[in-house]
Amino acid sequence: MSAPSPLDEAEIAALFEPLQSFGHVLAAVSGGPDSMALMGLLARWGALRDVTISVATVDHGFRPEARAEAEFVARIAGDLGLACTILTREGPVPDSGLQEAAREARYDLLYGCARAIGARALVTAHHADDQAETVLMRLCHASGPGGLAGMRMDTPRGEVTLIRPFLDVPRARLAASLAELGLESLTDPSNADPRFERVRLRQLADVLSGLGLTRERLVLLGKRAARADAALDRAAEAAFTRHSLPGAAGLDAVGLDFAATLFGEPQEIIVRVLAKGLARTVPDRQVRLERLEDLVEALGAAQGRQEPLGRTLGGVVVRLSPAGRLNLSPEGPRGAKT
Repeated sequence: MSAPSPLDEAEIAALFEPLQSFGHVLAAVSGGPDSMALMGLLARWGALRDVTISVATVDHGFRPEARAEAEFVARIAGDLGLACTILTREGPVPDSGLQEAAREARYDLLYGCARAIGARALVTAHHADDQAETVLMRLCHASGPGGLAGMRMDTPRGEVTLIRPFLDVPRARLAASLAELGLESLTDPSNADPRFERVRLRQLADVLSGLGLTRERLVLLGKRAARADAALDRAAEAAFTRHSLPGAAGLDAVGLDFAATLFGEPQEIIVRVLAKGLARTVPDRQVRLERLEDLVEALGAAQGRQEPLGRTLGGVVVRLSPAGRLNLSPEGPRGAKT
């Protein structure tokens, strides 16, 4: 088997072409091989185009060497002619959920930096191996189609769009590109720590590949799930419009005709319509799929008996009347009388 080849100029141009419309992009660089390859390739690509490339790296403070790693990234960025901002996480190191806390803090800082410098795109080095691991992790957790779709190539968040140009590129080709660029990189010891689920799955990669769960098949599963999720979401959006009722109680409330029309939809559509209603009532709340499914089951049982039902989910009060009208309204302050 031949050694993986570095990305050629035509591939790089195609991968980064969507970035041109943003004018100013911020590259998230940790110092690892993947993100260093991203920084080096962006510097080479951006030098010939009317696009401003900035870099940000995060000193998360979870390890003593974190500051030196951030300064390493800033030094290499400077050598490439790129402005780099070192972002520092404040606060104590959490006792548990270290990776989740690190990820949340990192993205909060990166999005804040992008907004502050006027970058409309945040670019990360997530690649095909990361995507395969993400799909596998979500498969282990029985995710629905939206979860099995894995990471998206572009994800808007307010005025900043997260872009992952390498999602179809294997890690080995980024490593080959890094070698061609002649750049150094750092090793994060957490990438070999079996306490973390992603690392344990990575260590099983050869066994899983022998059973047919190759990187290529997992990435393909993600693409098929994304396609199905998009189709289901369009159907659910149309259903939400069809089944919405005027005159819900409260400015932020949502009314749905559950008995006459929505109850007859496929369960997947009902789950998604309910999720849309919750999101419209109280935005930016994440509700677990199994809790949505439980609520749909309870609503169906109550409707079958023509009984009222009241539940609270994700900060939303859900009320079903005996006549089959479903009303969603924001939950009041704790302890407030209704």
